[in-house]
Amino acid sequence: MTFPPKTVALIVAAGQGSRAGGDVPKQYRTIAGKAVLAHAHEAIAGHGAIDAVFVVVADGQQHVARALLGDEVQVVAGADSRRGSVRAGLEAIDAAGGAGIVLIHDAARPFLPAAVVDRLLEALADSEGAIPTLPVADTLVREDGGTMADTVERAQLHRVQTPQAFRFATILAAHRAWDEARDATDDAQILRASGHDVMLVHGDERLEKLTYRQDFARAEALLAPAYMTRVGMGYDVHRLAPGEPLWLGGVLVPHDRGLAGHSDADVALHAMVDAMLGALADGDIGSHFPPSDPQWRGAPSDRFLAYARDRVTARGGRIDHVDLTIICEAPKIGPHRDAMRARIAAILDVPIERVSVKATTTERLGFAGRREGIAAQAVATLSLPALS
Repeated sequence: MTFPPKTVALIVAAGQGSRAGGDVPKQYRTIAGKAVLAHAHEAIAGHGAIDAVFVVVADGQQHVARALLGDEVQVVAGADSRRGSVRAGLEAIDAAGGAGIVLIHDAARPFLPAAVVDRLLEALADSEGAIPTLPVADTLVREDGGTMADTVERAQLHRVQTPQAFRFATILAAHRAWDEARDATDDAQILRASGHDVMLVHGDERLEKLTYRQDFARAEALLAPAYMTRVGMGYDVHRLAPGEPLWLGGVLVPHDRGLAGHSDADVALHAMVDAMLGALADGDIGSHFPPSDPQWRGAPSDRFLAYARDRVTARGGRIDHVDLTIICEAPKIGPHRDAMRARIAAILDVPIERVSVKATTTERLGFAGRREGIAAQAVATLSLPALS
């Protein structure tokens, strides 16, 4: 089909969204790290037929919308009602030169498939207006004092969605002619009142409106990638030597000797780095920070752990839990355990509840039992996208 010379999208985002709960209007709440309004704008602006996008927001929120969407989006102050906000948006489009077609879309329906827009535009070839709908599948009944009365015939009933598509001049005229004393729940109602038919096209379940708190949980689940659990194990040993500081778990521990190594020799963090790299199947600490490289001489091991953390983030993963065991006769780890947990949690940017630090001895057996060195083993549990 041939699209009209100018097709404009008008996103309505001026409501308060109080039924969704929280202190932030629902159009600015985030789903999968992105504001609902940004999802809606990305979906409709990304369609090849859309030439421009206007967004109607509550007065005073224009700067918030521009920060989310960029300065190229036309932001309009809305009114106290949805109908008034749409009218403000239509007038702004008219003042900017008008349009051939306008698609009026609620920001609270952020997941718009391109195929719905295609069907709407095709329907406008023979009509002044078109809306997406879905059939009603459930049995409908009337209530009578809290009890079931008659069932309602559902064969001709449809659930109405947005965007709703119109010939711009026709819907603008219909809004201007609307009786200000009357309310209107959508723009198709206003068009029909002016004497025009509205075509129905098939909508999409993904266009369900975000209204209540549970709707946001459903949307998060819809967008969440499938994750798989990955577990890695790390082990490291360093010898104790006089004149060296003793770094363990990112904490400087008072002791008569410290650990010798190319970096600061923090055996606990080294084991943890290897555990995380192992869960990523991404080599080991030596392959990323070779001892032969002089730049790592004396380097603090928290840099290595932060690097491993960033490798997880770059893969779209999260750190679910780390479990560290330090193996030594001395010093006593108990007095420093909480400080180590806090330091590791800070480096990994995770709650301290996801960090376990334990200690044990070898009952005076082996090099650790003879106090010649300290060993550490660690297990890291990660969640990574299934295709990662």
